Amino acid sequence: MAAICASVLISDASAGNGNYEVWVTNERSGNVTILNGEGQVETTLAVGKRPRGIHVSPDQKTIYVAVSGTPIGAPPKLDKNGNPIFSKKDDDDDAESSDKSADGIVVVDVGSRKVLRKLNAGSDPEQFSLSKDGEKVYASNEDVGTATVLDLKSGKVEQIITVKKEPEGVETTPDGKYFYVTCETDGAVFVIDAMKYSVVSELKLNVRPRSVAFLPDGSKAYIPSESTGKIHVIDNHGFKLLNTVPLPIGSRPMCVQVTHDGDKLLVSTGRGGMILVLSPVDCTVVNSIKVGARPWGIGISPDDKRLYSANGPSNDVSIVDLETAKELARVKAGNSPWGIAIVKK
Repeated sequence: MAAICASVLISDASAGNGNYEVWVTNERSGNVTILNGEGQVETTLAVGKRPRGIHVSPDQKTIYVAVSGTPIGAPPKLDKNGNPIFSKKDDDDDAESSDKSADGIVVVDVGSRKVLRKLNAGSDPEQFSLSKDGEKVYASNEDVGTATVLDLKSGKVEQIITVKKEPEGVETTPDGKYFYVTCETDGAVFVIDAMKYSVVSELKLNVRPRSVAFLPDGSKAYIPSESTGKIHVIDNHGFKLLNTVPLPIGSRPMCVQVTHDGDKLLVSTGRGGMILVLSPVDCTVVNSIKVGARPWGIGISPDDKRLYSANGPSNDVSIVDLETAKELARVKAGNSPWGIAIVKK
């Protein structure tokens, strides 16, 4: 029965748009899987140790991938409130066994699908965003509590900004004036001036804020708390918390994105195994869609019709039809898919 269902799903998926590609980082196998818009695997490209964050340049010609020589640890145990339980011994072990020569931002030419070079972006880069002109990288350095500004033309680090423990998500505001950095352990979110590289605001939210998404007009930001299963709504003009909305029981929100038309807020729920479709107006749940195991990174097709989720433990990518709110297929990727970038052809 499972084989019959898979055949039907793949048949449905093949009706997709061929005007874009889906690039997927595989954290444990050290490579990137490239799918076409129909969900077919085109090739696999080795990029280095532990690739996680991935973005495409504004002109769609270059892919950037964050790689790291810090060993992969098992997900931390959670206390009764859903908060992670850390030990100092774990941190010390990671520091002793880390390969710092492997850290960096890998630059890949989209057309030739060749790795061009690797640039220094501080210690253990995990996630990052690009400036709106595509000339800077703003990277989180998970193991040292900093954010690094990298100039892509010169290949040099311009600034290192101290934040708090375990910085994770990074996102540039739609107007390009600021970038946000979320810090897991403290529940802190830093808003940093993209010209002066100074902290203009520090928000205190629930612990384990994983990512940031903005409305296209830049009026609001949405930040999840994995531990508490909630979404925080931020006034992006005043940098103030507007609302905190609980998600369905069992949700562990990871990645958030807003469709290009601003009509849907999409949330991967990690251990919850679902993709949630929310109304950006009040964060009410419009649909919930079962996907693969522990969905993390998500990407949205240029026409807002499809979503792709990286499902780490099941080593696959879910293809979701956002118009019907159904999973169409699961396509095998590498070992532990993590992040997704959509590249327009």
